[in-house]
Amino acid sequence: MSNADFKDLLNRYLADSLSGDELPEFLEYLKKHENSTALKEAIQQALKENAFKDLSDRSRIDVVFSSIMQQAENRVPEADMAVLPRRRTSFVLWRWAAAAAVIIAVLSGTYYIINDKSTPSVASGKKSRPGLTGDIAPGGNKAILQLGDSSSIVLDNTGAGLLAQQGNTKVLQLDNGQLAYNAASGNIDCILYNTVSTPRGGQYQVVLPDGSKVWLNAASSLRFPTAFAGKERGVTLTGEAYFEIAQNKNMPFKVRVNDVEVDVLGTHFDVMSYNNEAMTNTTLLEGAVRVSSLPAAGDAGHGQVIRPGQQASIGQNASVFTVHEADIESVVAWKNGLFQFNSADIQTIMRQIERWFDVNVHYEGPVPDGHYSGTVGRNTSLLTVLRILEESGLKFKLEGKELTVL
Repeated sequence: MSNADFKDLLNRYLADSLSGDELPEFLEYLKKHENSTALKEAIQQALKENAFKDLSDRSRIDVVFSSIMQQAENRVPEADMAVLPRRRTSFVLWRWAAAAAVIIAVLSGTYYIINDKSTPSVASGKKSRPGLTGDIAPGGNKAILQLGDSSSIVLDNTGAGLLAQQGNTKVLQLDNGQLAYNAASGNIDCILYNTVSTPRGGQYQVVLPDGSKVWLNAASSLRFPTAFAGKERGVTLTGEAYFEIAQNKNMPFKVRVNDVEVDVLGTHFDVMSYNNEAMTNTTLLEGAVRVSSLPAAGDAGHGQVIRPGQQASIGQNASVFTVHEADIESVVAWKNGLFQFNSADIQTIMRQIERWFDVNVHYEGPVPDGHYSGTVGRNTSLLTVLRILEESGLKFKLEGKELTVL
């Protein structure tokens, strides 16, 4: 590739106008020449000339350069690009707008926060701020398995291998930390129910007896039989989980959560229903589901089939039932190791922080208004997340597990 060709690709990359064929070619070239001083200088020069003249500070240019190189290193193999949506998460370009400002930093790829009312600045996460003297590590893979005899097994520090025998089913923990069920063939003479519960600051993945996969978010639980029998496969959820259901047209899959039931054939979807959230949201990525509010006194219940990309939201006691287009990336960001917000208020953000970092959030004075958008890795410490948010004008105080929004 000539210098002229590279500069042309680079400028169009910064303008987000590369074609699907050109993007992998450009990233592969970066990967092969990542130690080239000339390459870095070319990128720096392009940044100065390419509508980013405000980035005169050398450290800011270095941040963008490092982010570009991170995408080159982590780029999707060409064979997979046709089946994945094109989404660039390795860095965000500084752009000025009347109603929004972008705060950018690099941490395990990238994070950024946009505040509708803030002034553009870079969040380095390095300054010392009053009130933020401690820190809390992010959550991780940990859960409690309650067996059919009411005994419990801690899953976060249990090695791979056989955990228990439940009727005709072996309960296993795999090398990758997943919980799996291996049901023996033949007649099912004993069905027991198990429950996997994640604490605040925990998450876990379960492979059900039928091969369906379930990712549990923090502060959630899933109750399910050790073997599926009869006319349907039923599980009960609290909190949030992402499902990839094994197809079995002769035995539909059902998720029960509070007063909502989700009927499934074979599909990918997310269900979120925390006690401190106003809505139970069912978001469909693939396939088809029917979401129903269960009948209550004086109410016959409601139901509707939703299509991929839609979300059904049901209020407590079925007071509200709406179906609308969903922000899929934000909904499943937690499963992909991210916090991702799209014009979220501070209370929505803080509820997620409470669950993942196992802290208690309080508000001193009026709750800050405004809406925030951005992406932060969930493997980030609480202190770093708070420092990024502070760049958008918020202030916090952290004392042990008590987090105050000032």
